[in-house]
Amino acid sequence: MAPVFSSYLLLIAQLLHAAVAGPIEQHVLNSAQAPKGPDIIHEYALSISTLMYLDLTPIRLRRAEIIPTVIDAFTPKFSMNLTWPSANVSTSLGNTLEPGDMQHVPDIIVYDATPSALKPVKSMQYTVILTDPDAPSRDNPEWSEMCHWIATGYPGQPKWTEHVHYKPPGPPPKTGKHRYVFLLLAPANGTTEELHLQKPADRKHWGFEHERDGVRKWAQGQGLVVVGELAFVAWSRLTWGVVGRKRW
Repeated sequence: MAPVFSSYLLLIAQLLHAAVAGPIEQHVLNSAQAPKGPDIIHEYALSISTLMYLDLTPIRLRRAEIIPTVIDAFTPKFSMNLTWPSANVSTSLGNTLEPGDMQHVPDIIVYDATPSALKPVKSMQYTVILTDPDAPSRDNPEWSEMCHWIATGYPGQPKWTEHVHYKPPGPPPKTGKHRYVFLLLAPANGTTEELHLQKPADRKHWGFEHERDGVRKWAQGQGLVVVGELAFVAWSRLTWGVVGRKRW
């Protein structure tokens, strides 16, 4: 049986068990207790929805050529929600956002995908980055990748510590659609100690020498691995007029 369907069947079985026998013991990364009473139904429904989203993520990333252009194949362990409160907008995988709505540092919430958790994980310091693999354009990525942001923090805190200041997405006119990629990175060795990251020497190519050099090479040097991802599309209204809403 395929792993994805096995996961869903397991969650359904756990939900039925909980409805009859009450809460069951589970491993929750943020040490939260399993939900009780009616809350458990809501929690498991969210768990199933999150697992379905994470199972589809690699497929959509390949379709958008983010895998393997920006990152290697990986198994998503967390989902992210990024919002720009001043503009009342948020991002989800593959949606289209107005560059003007993203001029300020976004708020970040990270969710654990394990059943019944779905709460910010606080035990480890994580890194969030924003990169543009289409600089100055997807047809001519000679500046790619362009580093737009590096920040570290704990998922329970919406504001994270900047290591490279946030550079808002701003696709130049006549350069077409740009894929902006947020990545959630975690220490490969699982340490819970404070991270001491080395800043890229430059935003262009993330300080490396060649076209398409970027976050993958930088993360490897910092001992970080990808555990979550969001990507969206933006382009200059001076070129395209009305911003479309087609998702990947």
